[in-house]
Amino acid sequence: MAVWTVRVDGGRPEGRACAHLDGPAARRPRAPRCAQCRARGRTPVHLRQCLTCGHVGCCDSSGGAHATAHFAATGHPVARSVEPGEAWAWCYVDEVFLDRARRPGARTA
Repeated sequence: MAVWTVRVDGGRPEGRACAHLDGPAARRPRAPRCAQCRARGRTPVHLRQCLTCGHVGCCDSSGGAHATAHFAATGHPVARSVEPGEAWAWCYVDEVFLDRARRPGARTA
């Protein structure tokens, strides 16, 4: 199970937290791409995976914003990036970025 920490940056007030990190463990992505975009013949910009159910949707920069639409329809609070080289998530409810915590002794690239 991944461990997530709230990203501290200049864009968010310090002291913000995510109350949804103790939810169920992330499931495997249901699909390798956004099914809604594929059905409409669109190419998504970036993909996000719901950490509650594994739904894969496109980001808000894509035409459909299907990851955010999934949150609106289900209330599932956290989605992570499934883009290569990215290790972050977004909590829609608490409006904070989450970084995957490094394991002690892990090497950095």
